[in-house]
This record gives sequence, structure tokens and C-alpha cells, in this order.
Amino acid sequence: MQNGVEVKKVDAQGRFVIPSDWRNEALRETDEVFVIKRKEYLKIIPKKETDLTKFFDKIDLGVSSIKDWKTFEKKMYG
Repeated sequence: MQNGVEVKKVDAQGRFVIPSDWRNEALRETDEVFVIKRKEYLKIIPKKETDLTKFFDKIDLGVSSIKDWKTFEKKMYG
């Protein structure tokens, strides 16, 4: 997949063709995309499944050493 800028025509229904090299590379696992609308542009991002298990056990809140849950909540949430 080559980075760069391509000029595309938009038809009367607002459709355009997404470059095939990007589709083949970025849309291998899915046929859905997120379309993020901004004032001046659109951002198209492939929708991919995220493995959240890689984030398990990454933060230690010291839960095992909490003696008073109300005190812990006040420290965490203010």
C-alpha cells in the first residue's frame, strides 16, 4: 500500500471508489469502516476487533490492600 493523495470523483449520491490497494491491505479482516465527520474533512478508519485481554493486569489499584471501600472511592473519584 502506497501513501499519498488521490483525487476521486464523487457521484450524485455521494459515493466514490476506495483505492483497491487500501481495501486489500486495511480491510482484510472486515467490510465495515468508521466514517468520522469533521467540519472540513472525512476520516475513514477500518473497523477491527480489539483484543482487550492484552490490557488485563496492566494496572494495580491495590484492591487487595483496601480496608475501607468508602475511603478508596473518595481517593479515586474525589
